[in-house]
Amino acid sequence: MIAAVGRRERTKVANRAAILAAGREVFAELGYEAAGVRHIVRRTDLAAGTFYNYFPDKEAVFRALVREVGEEARRRVRAARRAARSPRAFVEDAYRAYFEFIVEDPRRAAFLSRNAGAIRSMFDESERPAGTDELAEDLRDAIARGEMPPVDVDYCAGAMIAVGLELGERLVRRDPPDVEGATRFAGGLFA
Repeated sequence: MIAAVGRRERTKVANRAAILAAGREVFAELGYEAAGVRHIVRRTDLAAGTFYNYFPDKEAVFRALVREVGEEARRRVRAARRAARSPRAFVEDAYRAYFEFIVEDPRRAAFLSRNAGAIRSMFDESERPAGTDELAEDLRDAIARGEMPPVDVDYCAGAMIAVGLELGERLVRRDPPDVEGATRFAGGLFA
């Protein structure tokens, strides 16, 4: 019985991962608007009905993918900010971590580039505030430790996130992406 439960759970994890991987490819190639559940299912070895055991629609797959990307981006950026030893490093190292993350995997870069509008319209209410709140907290901590000059944390966090997202969208469209150029530009604005 325990082996069957373990096998069943592994199958569930594998099926969900297969749907997400297929969704990432389809959204990167077709974009959110043109993609459909049938496109995603065709990229897996699963039956069409199996899809609905995991996700109710393509939007749920898309949201899961964006959440996954957002969580990893925030983790890396926050680690870079917390390891920084100067105001300039606080800014530049965080931007570099974000820019490197979005371009290190060409499939991720294609997914982000092709779906920038859909991501912006669907996630300004969830992913963006999470990143802004974390940045505001890190700014307050750095100011309290005397590592950053006092600034209006609300304005600064909002502006820094907006610049990062906008530059990130432009960065993934460049061939080749210029991570250091984008990092220097953003750093020069805020440091």
